[in-house]
Amino acid sequence: MAEYKISVKPRSDFGKGAARRMRANGTVPGVVYGHGADPVHVGLPAHDLMMALKTPNVLIRLDIEGGKSELVIPKAVQREAIRGFLVHVDLLLVQKGEKVTVEVPIQTEGDLAPGGNLVEHVMNALPVEAEATHLPEGVTVSIEGLEAGASILAKDVKLPKGASLAVEDDAIVLQVVAAQIEEAAEEEEAEEEAAAEA
Repeated sequence: MAEYKISVKPRSDFGKGAARRMRANGTVPGVVYGHGADPVHVGLPAHDLMMALKTPNVLIRLDIEGGKSELVIPKAVQREAIRGFLVHVDLLLVQKGEKVTVEVPIQTEGDLAPGGNLVEHVMNALPVEAEATHLPEGVTVSIEGLEAGASILAKDVKLPKGASLAVEDDAIVLQVVAAQIEEAAEEEEAEEEAAAEA
């Protein structure tokens, strides 16, 4: 897994006003914590951070001005609700060889059995434990030929080498549900058409 390098500056101004000024200048407030060390408050270039976060569970090499270089992973990312710009980020210190728990996105492949059924994602991301410098970007689940009532459990998901589940084996990841809402809507539409013709 490649490292994404970002140069950051420590920050000493706090509060909503200071955070607003930082964001207006293209900087995202963040905090670096972990390994029992005191949290370090930093400002990260918004564009660089946005590009890094396009990769799920990205490994970031922070070059802190006046300090040392640190390896981190994003632990919590806050975005503005409407426009989606970055508001704040929590970064967790990690070391090579260290195991961490992260959530990896779940993607599906294949087609359901005919019948207009729907896939319900009970989990959008799967909690897994993996080595900090080899975090999976996602997992893929096959839904090929599944019928209504079928479900995929956490233990059914094929994990990348070196990763293990950080959730119960029998936790439901996704399930196939019958498209009852669509059927009801079609029946209602047919009844309305029949009434209009009469």
